[in-house]
Amino acid sequence: MTTSRRPSAAHDREILRLAVPAFGALVAEPLFLLTDSAIVGRLGTEPLGGLGVAGQALATLVYLCVFLAYGTTAGVARQVGAGDMRAAIRQGIDGMWLALAIGIVLIMVGWPLAPAIVDAFGASPAVAPYAETYLSVSLFGIPSMLVVLAGTGVLRGLQDTRTPLYVSIGGFSLNLVLNVLFVLVLDWGIAGSAWGTVIAQTASAAVYVWVVLRAARRHAAPVHPDLAGLKTAATAGFGLLLRTAALRVVLIVGTSIAARMGDEEIAAYQVGFQVWTLLAFALDAIAIAGQAITGRYLGASDLAGTRAVTRRMVWWGIVSGVVFALLILLIRPWLPGLFTADGGVHDLLFASLLVVALLQPVAGVVFVLDGILIGAGDGTYLAVTTLLATIVFLPAAIAAYRADAGLIGLWAAIGLWMAARMVTLGLRARGDRWMVTGAVR
Repeated sequence: MTTSRRPSAAHDREILRLAVPAFGALVAEPLFLLTDSAIVGRLGTEPLGGLGVAGQALATLVYLCVFLAYGTTAGVARQVGAGDMRAAIRQGIDGMWLALAIGIVLIMVGWPLAPAIVDAFGASPAVAPYAETYLSVSLFGIPSMLVVLAGTGVLRGLQDTRTPLYVSIGGFSLNLVLNVLFVLVLDWGIAGSAWGTVIAQTASAAVYVWVVLRAARRHAAPVHPDLAGLKTAATAGFGLLLRTAALRVVLIVGTSIAARMGDEEIAAYQVGFQVWTLLAFALDAIAIAGQAITGRYLGASDLAGTRAVTRRMVWWGIVSGVVFALLILLIRPWLPGLFTADGGVHDLLFASLLVVALLQPVAGVVFVLDGILIGAGDGTYLAVTTLLATIVFLPAAIAAYRADAGLIGLWAAIGLWMAARMVTLGLRARGDRWMVTGAVR
């Protein structure tokens, strides 16, 4: 039986085999910073504030470089679909070399600018020294963090999401042990927390390097840097970089507008957005499966199979979104009380969660289609349309603020942004231009 004639149950097994471990790895990643926060919080308010500022700066750097994972996944998966494992490993290694090079550049640029970066994030004089210390030390872990991103992309492209899950769990566990040792036992302060995370990240990167090198030996793939390969990896990732930057603008502007609305509004918005983010991890797991599966099917020149699995993944996105919407509506009466005793914040969050719930089915479609087009290597289209959706969001968010529409108005602007993305992604998916077959797009 050919790939294109597989029943939907076979597609379901394929999707879940990749999505479930991917979800576990996605949830494990934020535990690094949560662990640091729990331990650094014992040092006092100012160190904890410094961790928060430095953590945001580091998160921005890593967020912008997520193309290292996504672009590598798509490229490797295509070669796997084409049956050329040697080229797949070679392309993955190019991505890891690019990650290392970018990481070294970020150290060289970021380390002397650490005080300016902390100041740009608005740290107070009491918090700034702690933020500078944590950021200056943590920058030495940036190359490892980026190699982990690229290594994750290699394994996803090879249709393996279990190993990244195991590495994430191991890295989190090591980070916890080292933070306790360095901060609470050896009394190294916030610098100890940063060094613990750097070592854990380096160990995780070493595991990925070992796994990929072992695969390279098995398939006789060269491991030295290749200038042409680095250029190809960088070019393929440029569209995804622009897409990610446009997404980041929406997140930053949304938080900024909520903060200008008032203290109660920003508190309620942050909690609501954390609920959104948690659910996004689950939807993103399906999108990651979409990246790996789509790239493999297109690499195998199986257009019918690509169509069939795309329909099935969109179905999963819609169903997941509906389930999440019902779940939020079910727990909505009690959820605000878990986060705040402030009546004003409680009421704002209660109202916001209704919009968050209603947006989940839309988010399910958007996340899945985004992942599918990433897997197809359609980075230029994603960059342009994400930028257009952001342009739709910005005046809507500003209008909501000026009209004193409150958080409901801001979340409505986010809903308009998601609707714009769903329309542009849906139109692309309905056509054929994104389905470019072959080992290389």
